[in-house]
Amino acid sequence: MGLVKAFDDYQDSVNADIEQVRLARARRDVFKKALGAEDDVEEVFGSGSLARSTQLAPIHDVDLVVVFDADAHPTWGTAGDAAQEALSHLGGKVHVLLGATHGTVDQLVRLADPRNHAVKCFLDDPEDPDAFTVDAMPALRQPDNTLLIPEVTSRDWVSADPEYLINEVAKRQVKWPYFRPMVRVLKNWRLGVPVEGKIKSLVMEILALDCLPTAGSRPEALRAFFSAAAVRVNEPITDPADLCGEIQPDLDRVGLRDALNEASELATQACAAAANGATDDALQVWAQLFGTDFPAPAKKQTSPSVAAPALITSRPVKDAPQG
Repeated sequence: MGLVKAFDDYQDSVNADIEQVRLARARRDVFKKALGAEDDVEEVFGSGSLARSTQLAPIHDVDLVVVFDADAHPTWGTAGDAAQEALSHLGGKVHVLLGATHGTVDQLVRLADPRNHAVKCFLDDPEDPDAFTVDAMPALRQPDNTLLIPEVTSRDWVSADPEYLINEVAKRQVKWPYFRPMVRVLKNWRLGVPVEGKIKSLVMEILALDCLPTAGSRPEALRAFFSAAAVRVNEPITDPADLCGEIQPDLDRVGLRDALNEASELATQACAAAANGATDDALQVWAQLFGTDFPAPAKKQTSPSVAAPALITSRPVKDAPQG
């Protein structure tokens, strides 16, 4: 098997099933249609990884933003009770329009639970840990085209610009057709990284924006990414729109840096093997990096060109869960 076919097959194991993606989009679109027809709603659009096409399987939730008419809600956007009022108002609309018992547009939502920034709408049993949810976030459009969103914990409203990241990812995809697929690969890789706590998927997306080349082959782009990201992660990873600050303040930055350095060494070794014509050796190293779902020969064939480095016997990388 060649490297191109191997990467194609591995990508298939990382990507969400197309029928699952279609179902998630269909559910999101029901919300868009129902809420978008309300008199005090100016627009409804999808956000999050599904809107950026960087989602992993399984898909348990989708995000959308409901932009309200500020004139219809003159107290919104101010400190105090307005943040909770906005979430309660949106939750009430969801109940009337899409409630599972008497929804006027559709009967989908079993529970609409206002949270900190959004209303979490359960389409399945709320007690089910894999329940599918739609996170609907109320917002006001500001003159600079950014959004003002409620924050219940601070009893205030904060600025955000989810469309910035959507647009940036789309631009990279235009430049390099593998950008979104490689973001999914990197988000999947981070699931097996031995760090304290978790690595938010958005951290990997921002690292990809900063460090993933938008040209060349996938192996070479990954090699360059891991090398650059191992340095980049030493600095705080912040909202690319420069509005919301650090994305994950509790990130185990040292653990992630160590994993990126190790991945950089392995990717460099794999690329060197491929350059020397030792395709099977390259496949073996990529499989060590990405786990057993990466197709590689069952028995490694030793090549003089890659026999000297001892890197592939270093700390094992855990297999990443696959969708």
